[in-house]
Parts: sequence; structure tokens; C-alpha cells
Amino acid sequence: MFSSIVNVCLLLGVLSSCWGNRQETWVDEELPRDTQPSKWGSLWPLPQRVDIFDASFKLAAASFQIFDGNLSSAGPSCNLLQNAYRRYYKYMFGGAKSKRPHRQGNFPELMGLQVLITDPNPECDQYPSVSSDESYELLVDQPFAILKAPKVWGALHGLETFSQLVYEDEFGAKSVNRTEISDFPRFAHRGILLDTSRHFLPVKVLLTNLETMAMNKFNVFHWHIVDDQSFPYMSRTFPDLSQKGAYHPYTHVYTPSDVKMIVEFARLRGIRVIPEFDTPGHTQSWGKGQADLLTPCFAGAGPSGTFGPVNPILNTSYNFMSRLFQEVAAVFPDDYVHLGGDEVDFTCWKSNPDIQKFMEQQGFGKNYSKLESFYIQRLLDIVTATKKGYIIWQEVFDNGVKLKPDTVVHVWMGGANSADELRNVTAAGFTAILSAPWYLNYISYAQDWVQYYKVEPLGFNGTEAQKKLVMGGEACMWGEYVDATNLTPRLWPRASAVAERLWSAKDVTDVNDAYARLSSHRCRLLERGIAAEPLFSSYCPHEFKGI
Repeated sequence: MFSSIVNVCLLLGVLSSCWGNRQETWVDEELPRDTQPSKWGSLWPLPQRVDIFDASFKLAAASFQIFDGNLSSAGPSCNLLQNAYRRYYKYMFGGAKSKRPHRQGNFPELMGLQVLITDPNPECDQYPSVSSDESYELLVDQPFAILKAPKVWGALHGLETFSQLVYEDEFGAKSVNRTEISDFPRFAHRGILLDTSRHFLPVKVLLTNLETMAMNKFNVFHWHIVDDQSFPYMSRTFPDLSQKGAYHPYTHVYTPSDVKMIVEFARLRGIRVIPEFDTPGHTQSWGKGQADLLTPCFAGAGPSGTFGPVNPILNTSYNFMSRLFQEVAAVFPDDYVHLGGDEVDFTCWKSNPDIQKFMEQQGFGKNYSKLESFYIQRLLDIVTATKKGYIIWQEVFDNGVKLKPDTVVHVWMGGANSADELRNVTAAGFTAILSAPWYLNYISYAQDWVQYYKVEPLGFNGTEAQKKLVMGGEACMWGEYVDATNLTPRLWPRASAVAERLWSAKDVTDVNDAYARLSSHRCRLLERGIAAEPLFSSYCPHEFKGI
């Protein structure tokens, strides 16, 4: 279709008018095209320190092994590592150990990868947290490569890095160069938000993207599990929430066993699962299964019989929230729950005479932000009682809600111009997560990954103490226009640009070098069965076989 339009424009001699102002959108000379291979090969995200030497070693599938190098509790009994060894062997060699003999000849061979966990408590059976040690060191040399990490979380990242160092020649022979790497993440919180309310995402799709997150060293799955459109979370305490609020009560829900499997699948890849139950707005689906939870709207606030946000003046609302979040705290093991709090429309509250009377009694006047604060403060107390920390969207902070010192404020407004909000949040002493410049649901022609890559999370005016309060960021994929058919290719490798920005050193900013590595990384994702879209006109030796 695009080329047909060009031909018509050329025939008519009105190319400039056909283009309009789009020329700068689809032709950008600053965007990388064909570049030289990177000296770092296809490493993504780029480690903090890496030295790659000319000496190379062959890897033979029949003899290569990944094994524990110590007898600590991170040895054979550590299922997390044993699971990872099998996974990465398959990534490198394609499955069970090959019985095919490797090519004969006088060439040096790497016999295996030895994994050493140096801390007496490797955290094999624990869940990752915001304070997890994810550092590792990797030495690739004969006869065995050595991967050292204090905890299993760093070992997982080191395994991914080692697998990225392996390359093959035109005959399919595997090789790796002598390499020394010392690595750790720049930010502790590196997340992906997926929205399963606006379109239901099957468990298989979630698992595929968790797998891909691990390949990019993301460590947080922010699960925006419910919203206005549907309530797919199957609650044991309030089964009617999904029975009446999901798109379908049986096929479009996440059962307790589904949630447990997703959380464990993520844990085995060093990924935290943070659920979001957003209130008091974004709750229309909640009201279908919980009577009297939402505020009845009156004249001027919509058609008769409509409802607004959660009713903040009823004790029953808080009793409900208390029981629900007790369940959420038990089901999701992470230290944090995301409570939302964004985009609360006051129109319905303003129309309701009972709300108006309550406002007068409380001395709120006509300031409905104070009513929102009243609700949020009670909700924060409820969640605190479950011994969970909480994350809130920035409006809660902006509206002056009294927050506990350990509150995490999630900055989402302002796009690339979110520096003022980060400055204000951190100046008030709160920890922050940045998402504003990384809304991947917005798409455009050409290589928009570059704009995500160029973001500097700490590029705001503030003290060093303030900048230390930025714990990281998240790339967000909201679900209005994505479902199981297009989520994965729209997300990858665009999200990979965010992954490197949150992992690698601040001075890793060469877009041309990044293009060379990211193009190769995208090909690797295809080889591993991930339907990642292309950056530009290109060729991958292993095309995606899932289509």
C-alpha cells in the first residue's frame, strides 16, 4: 500500500503534497541504518565492564556442561539453578545433549561453565526483592569458564550473558571468545507493565514475555491485572468479582493455580511479580460483582443508573478492601503492591447528595481532592496492616495525600518532560519509579526505540541524595490495542532499549553501536522463539519459525 501511494504521487507530480509533513516522520537521517558490527558482539544489555579478546574456543554440544562449582546449598539441591542450566543449554545447543561428535581438528575447546555462588545463603528458595544482589563476574577461559555470583540472581544474569557470547560459524559450529566481565545493574527496579484487563492475555502469552524479560535482564513484572473493562483475577474471598466482572467467567480469568504458576515461573527467572489493584477509579468492573462498592451517580453525572469511583464514605467499602488485600498479600509474595490511585473523576462524587453531606461534615468544602485523600489514607493503612509496601501513581502525591515515608511514587505523566515531577517527588524524600517516557503502547513509524534509549532517568535538577531515590523504571504496554495476537512483537525489541538504559552504565549512549547489538539481539530472540519485530530492513540467519 505504501509503495502504491508513492507511485501515484510520482505520476501526479505532487510528491511533496502527498507527503505533507510526514517526511520527517519516516525519513530521519539520525536513525541508524546499516552499521559495522559492535566490538561487544551481541551483548544486550551491555555489561558494566567487559573485555573480549581475540582467542576463541569451540563448544561441543556432546561434551559441554554447565555445573555447580561449590558444595554449598546452591549445589545440586538448588532447583532454580538446575532449571536454569537446562534452559541455557537448550538456548545454546537446541535441546537435549547432542550425541553427534564435534568436528575433529587442532582447536582449543571450552569444556563447560562452572557456576560458583559465593554467599553462604544463595537464596535458592527465596523470592527476589528490590534489595537482591544481582551482580556477577564471568571469566571465559580454558578449560572451563567460571561464573561467580554472591546470589542466585546474579548467576541467572551471568548465564544469560554467557549464552549471548556464544556464536556460530557458517557450518553451525559454536564458539566463544576469551572474555572477562564484571557486571551489576545500574537500577534495582527494571520493570515491564502488562495490562490484562482491557484485553485478556492468556497465561502462555504472559509466560512467553516473562521469558523474554529474563533475556533482557528485566526483574519486575508489574501486573496491571484488573481495570474498568474486566476483572480477570479470580478471588477466593470474593468469587463474584471475576464471575460477574470478567469478560468470561471461565475462559478469561486467572485462577489461583494460574497466578501461582506465573509467580513461580517468574521467580525461577529472577523476576518479581507486583500486582496492581487500582482504586478508587478504574473500578467499573469491580462493581458488577460487589454491590454498593461504587458511588451512585445523579443528575449531571451521566445516564441514570450509572456509577462512579469507589464510594469513599461507606465503612463497607473499607471492610471489602481490607479482606481483598489480605488475600492479595497472601497470594503475591512480593514486598510491594501497586495501589494505583490515578485518574479519579470527581464528577460522580460531586453529583451525589450523600457525598456532598459527608464533605460538609468533614469540613472538606468543595475540595474533592481532600475526599480522595481521605480514601487513599485509609487504604494505605489497610495495606500497611498486611505488612506490604505500596506503590502509587503520581496523582496521589500531586494531590497532597499524606504518605508514609517509604511510599514509592510512580511517575507516568509528562513523557520525556517528566523531570520536574521526579525532582518534586525526590525533594519530598520519596522513592520514585519512572515510566513517563516509556509508554510503549504509543507507536510511530520508524525506529522509535531510539527515543526510549536516549532517556536519562537521572537527568533532572536535584541533589545526589535525590537521584539515589530513583529506584528505576518501567516500560508500560497498556492494553487498549494489544492482545495475544500482537503484544509480543510490539513489545520486543522496543522494550529492550529500556532494559539497557536501566541496566548499563550511564555513559553507554552510542546509538549506532546499540543498533548493531540490538539487531543481533533481536535475531537471537527470533532464534529462541520470540516474535520480535525488526528494527529496520535486515536479515536474520535464524528466522522466526512460529508463523
